[in-house]
Order: sequence, then structure tokens, then C-alpha cells
Amino acid sequence: MRVTVVGAGISGLTCALRLAESGHHVDVVAASPPERTTSAVAAALWYPYRALPQREVTRWAAGTFAVLSALGPEAGVRMRRGRELFRQPAPDPWWRDAVPALERVPAHELPDGWADGLQLTVPVVDMARHLPWLLDRLGGRGVRLRLAQVDDLQTAAPSADVVVNCAGLGARDVAADAEVHPVRGQVVVVEQIGLTDWLLAQDDPEALTYVVPREQTIVLGGTAHVGREDLEPEPETAAQVVRRCTKLVPELAAARVLEHKVGLRPARRAVRLEVGVLSTGQRVVHDYGHGGAGVTLSYGCAQDVVALVDAG
Repeated sequence: MRVTVVGAGISGLTCALRLAESGHHVDVVAASPPERTTSAVAAALWYPYRALPQREVTRWAAGTFAVLSALGPEAGVRMRRGRELFRQPAPDPWWRDAVPALERVPAHELPDGWADGLQLTVPVVDMARHLPWLLDRLGGRGVRLRLAQVDDLQTAAPSADVVVNCAGLGARDVAADAEVHPVRGQVVVVEQIGLTDWLLAQDDPEALTYVVPREQTIVLGGTAHVGREDLEPEPETAAQVVRRCTKLVPELAAARVLEHKVGLRPARRAVRLEVGVLSTGQRVVHDYGHGGAGVTLSYGCAQDVVALVDAG
């Protein structure tokens, strides 16, 4: 079938790749190139964050874990061990079945003021390498990316048999979905100083603390401001992020700041992955509302998108 994917972030590109691999004639149309999407800002630590429903998210996350863990540095993916810290004793996460192994941090290894912790090995994706890697794979299968403003799904691809909606936050407009809302995230990118392990602490829902090492850089985060859409980095917020991260990882005090970034996570009460029909009579498969778990759910959701397209 002729399939047009709307959106060139991680969800759009993975859906396009899986559809092309399944034999469909695919093209991608997007208002922004991959390097200017929210996906390009993501720390891209595999972690089901701000995404529901739990059962489906666990399944999609497990599918993505399997795909990413089989890739390597050439795709911008490395398996890294890390820890999540808690102020109070915590149960196993609801997504426990998505990972092959999960352990408790020994009590004597917890930093002062922290009562519990999990440690696990998960994929960390360097989006500056993974997005171009996806584009290269798509080009090899004849998939063309066209940059154009998409105002609504009805006019996005008049010649397509199926439209796949991976518009992210843009789904508010192109799908007229008022449930979609932004969760603003600001990060600081610093030089790599030899860190290999990631660290995450979520004791403040708006002021997350995470340290995610990549090959050449380290991403420090972050924020989760619901409803905010401004994209200009705030100096004071950046300073707070660095202070929080340095308190947990003192070595970061010597790291040179390289860049400040802001991204808008496309949140929704639940991920929308379902089939619909446009006013043009074309089928549409929606795949958006992944919150802060776009990378974590990408390949798992893409497999479901292919199944829905194939179902006819």
C-alpha cells in the first residue's frame, strides 16, 4: 500500500522504517526535519516516563528494549548500567516486566538522604547519531522525507491509501485532539568526562534530576513543566539543573557546558494507537501521545502500527 507518515521524530521514522521493511511504499511528510524535533532534544534513556496505559506501555517498552539492545554504537545505541534513587522505600516499578533484570541498590551504597534505589542496564540512545542512522536506512529503502506544513490529516496525503499520524504535539491541530498537551523539558549538555553510568531521581515532579552519559557528551536534566510551550532556555533553570546533578555526581563540577536545549514532550492521558477513517475515506493510524517515553516506546509502537496497516 501507499503509506504517508506524518511526523519526522523518532515515532514517525521508526514507523516509516518498519512499514517500508514490510513492503509498503512509504513517504514521510513533516513540518520540521528530525534534528529540529523534540526527539533530538531527548536524553533518550530507555525509561517509561509519563506514558499510559500501564499494560500496553509495558509491552511497547519491552518491544523497543529488545530492538535497541540488539543495535550498537553505529546506530548511536549503548547499553548502560544506572540507578534510580528514591527518598522513601519504593516497590518495583509497574513496568518491571519490560526489562530482563532489575536489582536493588545495596543500602550502604545509597547517597545520604536517599532511602531506596533500583539499578538496571538499559539502552541509552544518542539521538544525534540515531536519527541520521534511521534516515540512512529509510533512504536505502526509497523512503522520501518531504518538509511541508501539515494543517490537517485530510489534506496531508491525498494519494495515500493509509496515513500514519505521528505528529506528536502537532496532533493537537492536525488531529484536533485537545487532550494533547506539552510538558516542557530543559536540559544542559556538557562534555564527556569519563562517566559511563546514568542516574535518575524523581523526588520533585517538576524538577527532575538525571545524568545520562553518551559517547561524547553528557545530558543533565531536567524539568517537567506541564502546559508550558516556550522554547527559550532559562539561565536560572539551567543553573539549578547543574547544581542538582553535581550534588549527586560531584565529578560533573569539572565538566564544560556545551549547549542548552528545550523540548516539549507530547503528553496525553493515554497513548493513542488506533485506526480511524478520515473524511476523505482514507484510513488513518494514530500513534502519538507518548509523553516522555517517545524513544522508549518507538519500535514497539511501530510494530503495532504495521499490524494495523496490514490488517486492511
